[in-house]
Amino acid sequence: MDYLKQSTTFRVRKVLRYVSLFGVRRTYLKVMGQLHTRRKYEVLPENLKPQSRNAFVGLIGCGNYAFTTIAYFLKRKYGKVIAGAMDTDINRAASLSKFHGVPMFTTDVDGILSNDAVKLVYIASFHSSHAEYAIQALDAGKHVYIEKPHVVSVDQLERLIEAMDRTSGKVFLGFNRPGSRFGLAIAHFLAQEEGPSIFNWFVAGHDLEPDHWYFRKEEGGRVLGNLCHWTDFVLRLVPTERAYPITITPTRAESSDTDIAVTYCFGDGTVAVITFSAKGHAFEGVKERFAAYKGNCMITMDDFKTLKVEIVHKRLKMRNRFRDHGHGRNIISAAESVKDNLPYNHKENMAYVWNTGLLFLETKRALDERKIITVNSFEERSAVQSDVEAHSLNS
Repeated sequence: MDYLKQSTTFRVRKVLRYVSLFGVRRTYLKVMGQLHTRRKYEVLPENLKPQSRNAFVGLIGCGNYAFTTIAYFLKRKYGKVIAGAMDTDINRAASLSKFHGVPMFTTDVDGILSNDAVKLVYIASFHSSHAEYAIQALDAGKHVYIEKPHVVSVDQLERLIEAMDRTSGKVFLGFNRPGSRFGLAIAHFLAQEEGPSIFNWFVAGHDLEPDHWYFRKEEGGRVLGNLCHWTDFVLRLVPTERAYPITITPTRAESSDTDIAVTYCFGDGTVAVITFSAKGHAFEGVKERFAAYKGNCMITMDDFKTLKVEIVHKRLKMRNRFRDHGHGRNIISAAESVKDNLPYNHKENMAYVWNTGLLFLETKRALDERKIITVNSFEERSAVQSDVEAHSLNS
């Protein structure tokens, strides 16, 4: 929905509702983000500001999310640490840079990757370009934060893993929900219980216009653009050593993107069901409800506003003052890891990048082909590759 084309009454009510959900500051950024994506310059501003001595971040992709979320949280935490912003649309790069005080904007990715001050690159461009930019950045000696989805094909996933293997760069992914206040609480309470779990996510997504760029074949549609958030969440709630194999069972209506249900059966007996629909416009944005049952623990969560936990006779209710999906924590944790040179386990993160990527890629294939698919882990893939290499050497 184009909010700027709605009535004044609608827009005022929308702003007031968002103030109650996100606070004044975040709502202001969301309003400015709507203007940002439409801004066209007759004369571009000049790149004249000197780069801050504290700048260590580059930004690739200057759309609404980069403007309202990535740049916002980095600036609030560290000040002017973004050394340069790049977008294929020079107007967006210029608009973001002017608003957030970024000294350089460009349409040339080399302007970011050749800057020695840039240690960490945040990638928030079109989905199909995420892995390509990430591989370039890793080969240029940078660390990378890749917005979801980090890949749109198995080929990209393979090449990203190869780049992680041959370079020393850290790779962070833009799956924010597990690191939110409620996401951490859910994981904590479930980890105290024994046995398999039952998970259920109900998601009502944004309705998108038929010509929206999400629906371009190369971009992966809504499964890769949206559903990957929840496939990642449920995967991270199951201990990796007991998660595999995972059986994916799809259910879909005519459209594989907008009316779907997917059931996952994990190696430890855990069952997760994700339902996603985008029939109309939800006034508050994406609506989601989560329910979990493991051992004696039952959990329900609504829209990252309220969380209820019941363990036999004990009851706990948590409430967020403002809706918190964990964006800030996820974005800042990557910057902290690079800035403070925190420990990073490359092997574990390679496995995670592969496992969560393959799960949403195979989920899309299961829905597209209307077939049940079984997924194995990164560790099993590595073992098979080692056997093949050993056989080749012996031959």
